[in-house]
Amino acid sequence: FFGGVVAIAEWAELISDEHFSVDGSLLRAWASHKSLAARDGSDEPPGPDQGRNPEVDFRGKKRSNKTHVSRTDPDALLATKNTGVAYLSYTTHTLSENRHGLIVDVHTTQATGTAERDAALVMLERRAAPRKPDRPITVGADRGYDAAEFIQSLQDMSMVPHVAAKTRGSAVPEAIKETEDYAVSLRRRKMIEEAFGWVKEIGTLGRVMLRGLDRL
Repeated sequence: FFGGVVAIAEWAELISDEHFSVDGSLLRAWASHKSLAARDGSDEPPGPDQGRNPEVDFRGKKRSNKTHVSRTDPDALLATKNTGVAYLSYTTHTLSENRHGLIVDVHTTQATGTAERDAALVMLERRAAPRKPDRPITVGADRGYDAAEFIQSLQDMSMVPHVAAKTRGSAVPEAIKETEDYAVSLRRRKMIEEAFGWVKEIGTLGRVMLRGLDRL
């Protein structure tokens, strides 16, 4: 269904094949902190009279993906994009074209620290055809993608990294940041946020009602 919609947009010439943006967003898994158990089996199992929803006291206890795993959804990982509470989550990634902000590819992964950059390269390799040197593909992204390895990977693919530069230690070449095309990409890439807003508020994925990466 998704591929069919993209094909119609291509037929109607609504999609750019030269200018893209990438981004990722956390989706809360259908699993709670109560489902977490120590990987080494050190947790005490619920008593026989606890039923399906046992009382679990985890206040003051440190939990991480290295030490704990969800009993109900082992693929889900603790993650947060801010300094707030980390929830069991997945990361969904999208590739949009910059003409109308239409999503042309989607890739969902576990919520690891490098998931967004890794998934972006997967989608770009899958979607963006090689271009002539005088018409390179540009890729817009937020500051989270400003990492030397990712920038180099784009350049190795003959793509121009229009990634929002960090205040310090940016890997984006100065020559690129000074171009007008770079400024345009930074404005157009923000359209990708509309898709995440829709899918969470309207598309019922504010909290996914599926378990396991394959199903999601």
